[in-house]
Amino acid sequence: MSFKYLQNLQIKIMSALLIFSAPMKADWFALNMTRGVTDISNEVFELHMLIFWICVAIGVVVFGVMFYSMYAHTKKKNPVAASFHENHKVEIAWTIIPFLILIAMAIPASKTLVKIYDDEAGDLNIQVTGYQWKWQYNYLEDDVSFFSNLSTDMDEINNLVPKGENYLQEVDEMVVIPVGKKVRFLITANDVIHSWWMPAFAIKQDAIPGFVNTAWTKVDKPGIYRGKCTELCGKNHGFMPIVVKVVEQNEYDEWVSGKKEAAMKMAELTTKDWTAEELVARGESVYAVNCVACHQTNGQGIPGIFPALAGSDVVLNNKERNIEILMEGVQGAAMNSFSYLSEVELAAVITYTRQSWGNKENGDGEIVVPKDIVDYKKPKI
Repeated sequence: MSFKYLQNLQIKIMSALLIFSAPMKADWFALNMTRGVTDISNEVFELHMLIFWICVAIGVVVFGVMFYSMYAHTKKKNPVAASFHENHKVEIAWTIIPFLILIAMAIPASKTLVKIYDDEAGDLNIQVTGYQWKWQYNYLEDDVSFFSNLSTDMDEINNLVPKGENYLQEVDEMVVIPVGKKVRFLITANDVIHSWWMPAFAIKQDAIPGFVNTAWTKVDKPGIYRGKCTELCGKNHGFMPIVVKVVEQNEYDEWVSGKKEAAMKMAELTTKDWTAEELVARGESVYAVNCVACHQTNGQGIPGIFPALAGSDVVLNNKERNIEILMEGVQGAAMNSFSYLSEVELAAVITYTRQSWGNKENGDGEIVVPKDIVDYKKPKI
């Protein structure tokens, strides 16, 4: 490679930078790691920038020596090549200097990692469980539990309508935490490996079945922060957003009270006398959140992968087996247990599938009521 060629290449690169630097300046900075909103996330950012500039300095020195050598030792200037075998001083230098650089980088990195992996109990402890394809949150102190599902309209996903501002990053239930309190997350999974990632908090932990990873945060700024699953976990991997809402303590207390009141009302509904129409109306929304990805809106499933519910012999004529499948799942198949749903939700979604897509006319037409689910859960003697 000639020096003239390098000069021409440098001129072209500088010209391109001058042409595009102004309009692309904002986008260039957007490529960098964000600072986040916690002390730890800011510390991680500073560590990232420190390591980055160390790498830049190393690159400048290495490439500087390389380009100088290419320029100073061309065949024209040195027609007779030097003859040497080894230089012990140089070899010692290029061994010791990188070692010292690595030690200098490891010290601040280790201090930050010690803080990140502090898994002592927080003021609030939340168990996070990954499912295909949703998140479950259990507030251990406040006895609150719920599932968080993607709420983006399917018409947006199918490109039938314009996409919203928070496309694929909006949920039906946000995680709510109080400002200024240490919150510890105990992260696991029910089926396959997921990964709980919240960049604003500098948290990214794998959710592994049968194993619990921990992470923590303390957020001093109220707001709504968004993340996602970052471990390829199946066909709907991209549909597992995470949304955390940080609020003042009094607002958090009100939210907890509302959740507990809603849970009590849901429990009371198990004794209600339900009509088929009421169950179908409620079951349609449960189906849209939990079942439509595999079995489709028309109940036809995905041939060869997920079975059709429309015309299914079990759905048409076997109410007991229908309940058992929802409660236990199907071993060796992609059908997981949905026993985490409430008795009302389970009864409603089963009734919806038994009453839809022509199943009502072609089957026994029996509905499933919440008491059927309660009876199924009773210990078998």
